[in-house]
Amino acid sequence: MTPISTRAVHICVDMQMMFLPPGPWAVEWLPAILPKVLSLVDGRPGRTIFTRFITARRPGEGQGHWRQYYERWSQMTIECAGPGSLELLPELRDFVPPARVFDKPVYSPWLTGELHRSLQAEGVTELIVSGGEADMCVLATLLGAIDFGYRTILVEDAICSTSDEAYENILKLFTTRYSHHVEVAAAEEVLDFWR
Repeated sequence: MTPISTRAVHICVDMQMMFLPPGPWAVEWLPAILPKVLSLVDGRPGRTIFTRFITARRPGEGQGHWRQYYERWSQMTIECAGPGSLELLPELRDFVPPARVFDKPVYSPWLTGELHRSLQAEGVTELIVSGGEADMCVLATLLGAIDFGYRTILVEDAICSTSDEAYENILKLFTTRYSHHVEVAAAEEVLDFWR
């Protein structure tokens, strides 16, 4: 790994209450990766953006197939789960500000173009990605970063999924198929190179 610029931004994906066990969308590894995520955020809170997955307000709302999705997962809508389910984990909330929050209604944070425009205005060329789930919102974040040409670093011990198999498949995908686009490293190594 080469040095990481002080202008790099850490995108911490969807570390929210709705994904804590034992709920319907529980990601068992979420509490386990929290110390690694905290080490990345604590090192540079002002260079951190927390994304939040914002569910539909009511069952059946949403564009296109998302409408059907929120009929299936009606208990996860804001009306049923409550607005508290959208919040960041308590351990991360105190970092905002200076950390920022970027809300998105789909897996990808890139859909509206707002995040990319903001990063470009700040001269950001490097992104460090952590959070969950590896095979959903983290994947969408990585693919968009690749498309926009950012140097992208996936923090392997600061991401999680609902299964070991999904996690291992994502690491394999990005260490083989996308190895020219994404660097994979442990949190400690990222922090050593992000000075």
